[in-house]
Amino acid sequence: MKRTTRRELLTAMAGVPLAAASCAPTEGGPSSATPTPRASEASVGAEATAAPAVRTLGRTGATVEAFSLGGEGILRTNGREREAVPMILEALRLGVRYCDTAPAYASSQDYYGLAFREAGPSARDKVFLATKTHVRDREGALRLLDDSLRRLGTDRVDLWQMHDLRTADDLDAMFAKGGVIEAAERAKKEGRIRFVGITGHHDPAILVEAMGRYDFDTVLCAINPADPRRMPFVTSVVPEARKRKMGIIGMKALAVGRLVADGVATPAELLTYTASFADTVIIGCKTPNEVAENIANARAGRSLDDRELRALEARVAPSAERYDTFKA
Repeated sequence: MKRTTRRELLTAMAGVPLAAASCAPTEGGPSSATPTPRASEASVGAEATAAPAVRTLGRTGATVEAFSLGGEGILRTNGREREAVPMILEALRLGVRYCDTAPAYASSQDYYGLAFREAGPSARDKVFLATKTHVRDREGALRLLDDSLRRLGTDRVDLWQMHDLRTADDLDAMFAKGGVIEAAERAKKEGRIRFVGITGHHDPAILVEAMGRYDFDTVLCAINPADPRRMPFVTSVVPEARKRKMGIIGMKALAVGRLVADGVATPAELLTYTASFADTVIIGCKTPNEVAENIANARAGRSLDDRELRALEARVAPSAERYDTFKA
């Protein structure tokens, strides 16, 4: 496969801005080693109401923002409704457009269902709702989809993703007679799903191979400044998806929080980095204030140029092996 240069990739992404060009860089931006001061709760609330910088999620045509709500964080728990539901409600109130979940994420789908019911009948229709299937056979996947719809309290999801593709065996099972791709085709015809996607953070080559076997609508993949160190997604999966006009969703932007905990980069820098490659970035949150902070960071941010991307990667490089442990 021809390796796409970073400049070629940035040129191809020119039509996908993070925000208006007039937005100022985040304080202590990507080329600076000084962490950005944490915004106060009051200032976060004000920033979160700013006009969003919208993007299009590939050929789905869905309107999204740089930040979207992930299905992990407080959502990947059991018995935490009193914390999880208010967090989702705050995301809905602040205008989050894309919500992610999965059957594998403990009670995540149940929490969303509770939140949609509490927010009112129109709440579910205001978001692009994505869930997943880790089951690779047709009948098992259809049963899992039925269960997802029941738990989410809806009659359809906007995006149904083939979850956590890791090996050639996963692909062979998906595309075999009686495999999950047959389930996806049936569910689309029945109106229970609108689009079909793939997800993975283990091996970019598997995602590229999957794209060649089926006309998927989206890809969810790992993107953070440690990515160039080995098995990079940004120079393999991202350009292939762009070529196919697929929507790109970024994950692992904060490396499960390690990049922030180690003081290597701020959440704002990391979200902006990942959003420079992806249409939207899913981040699992623990509290309503974390949701507001991420929204504020996304709406105040911008796409990074080549120099800024390289500077942030160089800052992460000395300890990059700590931040890509989810890869093969």
